[in-house]
Amino acid sequence: MLKAFREFAMRGNVIDLAVGVVIGGAFNKIITSLVDAVIMPLVGMVAGDVERFDDFRIGPIKVGLLIHAVLDFIIIAFALFLLVKALNRFKSKTEAAAPPATKTEMLLEEIRDALKK
Repeated sequence: MLKAFREFAMRGNVIDLAVGVVIGGAFNKIITSLVDAVIMPLVGMVAGDVERFDDFRIGPIKVGLLIHAVLDFIIIAFALFLLVKALNRFKSKTEAAAPPATKTEMLLEEIRDALKK
């Protein structure tokens, strides 16, 4: 069982996921700092004091904190969207350059085409 777990943990997908989680945590701190230090003060200028805005409630719901969390999420999601889009563009260029077919592959294709007739 330990051997099976070690094989599972050392697979490429699991390690990639672990790296993604660590980078995501660090990225979350950056975005939270951006929202806390830059965006919320701007919102606070429009709505009044930032602390007062975070305490804004409608009944028992802390709407100010909800808006704060939604801003964090939107910025993180958009930044990740741009990152994935850029990586996909790079990935498609590298996959498009397929190596030329070997002589054996060309002969096999000719045989296949002849058998179709």
